[in-house]
Amino acid sequence: MPQFIYRAMDANGAIVPGNMDAHNVPDLELRLQRMALDLIDYRETRQRKLRIGGQRVTRRDLINFCFHLEQMSSAGVPMLDGLRDLRDGADNLRLREIITDLVEKIEGGLQLSSALASYPEVFDQSFTSLVRAGEQSGKVNEVFRDLAENLKWQDELAAQARKAVTYPAFVLVIVGGVMFFLMIYLVPQLTAFIKNMGQELPLHTRALIALSDIFIHYWYLLLAAPVLAWQLLRWQLRRNERTAFAFDRLMLRAVPVLHKLIMARFATYFALMYAAGIPVLDCIRLSEGIAGNRVVAAAMRRARELISEGHTVAAAFKQVELFPPLVVRMLRVGESTGALDATLRNVAYFYNREVRERIERMQSMIEPAMTVILGIVLGWIMLSVLGPIYDTISSIRI
Repeated sequence: MPQFIYRAMDANGAIVPGNMDAHNVPDLELRLQRMALDLIDYRETRQRKLRIGGQRVTRRDLINFCFHLEQMSSAGVPMLDGLRDLRDGADNLRLREIITDLVEKIEGGLQLSSALASYPEVFDQSFTSLVRAGEQSGKVNEVFRDLAENLKWQDELAAQARKAVTYPAFVLVIVGGVMFFLMIYLVPQLTAFIKNMGQELPLHTRALIALSDIFIHYWYLLLAAPVLAWQLLRWQLRRNERTAFAFDRLMLRAVPVLHKLIMARFATYFALMYAAGIPVLDCIRLSEGIAGNRVVAAAMRRARELISEGHTVAAAFKQVELFPPLVVRMLRVGESTGALDATLRNVAYFYNREVRERIERMQSMIEPAMTVILGIVLGWIMLSVLGPIYDTISSIRI
């Protein structure tokens, strides 16, 4: 199906740019009319753009999508009518175009899960698999409710992580700016005065002068080095799978909260998929894609192989030696009681609470830690500059 980049006009006369799949120009006009837009001009392209008019489908949009469809299906409203209502009320242009295409695909005979699979950049494989399982079991509303709750949890966790990172990043920028000002402007003026006194300088003062010279002569390297190092690391991680695997292993060991966060995500999604009726092996296979860590994904892959060879779920996860005893114990209890989804939800609750508490504890520790670091730096500079001056004044006999 061709891709059209277009400009259209809405009911208020505003120009709306975008792109859309359509069979031909009349089909494009018909689709835009369903979105209450009038086509102005267009051009055909083969390239699919994931962002339209600077917009993309965010997690908040997906939460509204799931919540709306859950409410509509629970009230007995047909899926097509619910999608049309959601399309008409969507503020995100990209989401409106996707829903328009979903409606047409469903009208053409596809199921909702198959239509969603046409947009893997928005609806990942675990999302579409859950919807497909809900369609087969007749519990689509419950699946959308669970998806909405899970997406809300992810959004809250992401907001907490951003809050935990934003403040130290801001403080680091301020500290870096202060360091550059001191080393490039203030320290050279003071050290020139100290050198003119003709006395032997202590080690920490000579170290300060050397560091100031580095800032003065190589300031551009100091600014460019972190950016270049980050870009080089990203390039190496994309190019070398062994390096990426080693980096993921290092992150698991260096950041303990990351391991707990991955366990919480795994338990949450596993419980959702198992409760929706997806087989255990498929639950583990889909969980590999949402792990976000190659080491954990490889462990899940190995566990899946062991289960297919005849091991129990708990024994397989214990044998890979990456999952904590709590996860293995709950898997064993879930297998013995037949309530695997309930025990995994307990695991998810435990790790969710622990991750939240650790992030809050880290936030409370960042401010005093930054204050201490800044105090040490300023104290070292003042001691290195004022120490020799004080020694000179003390040696003067009146």
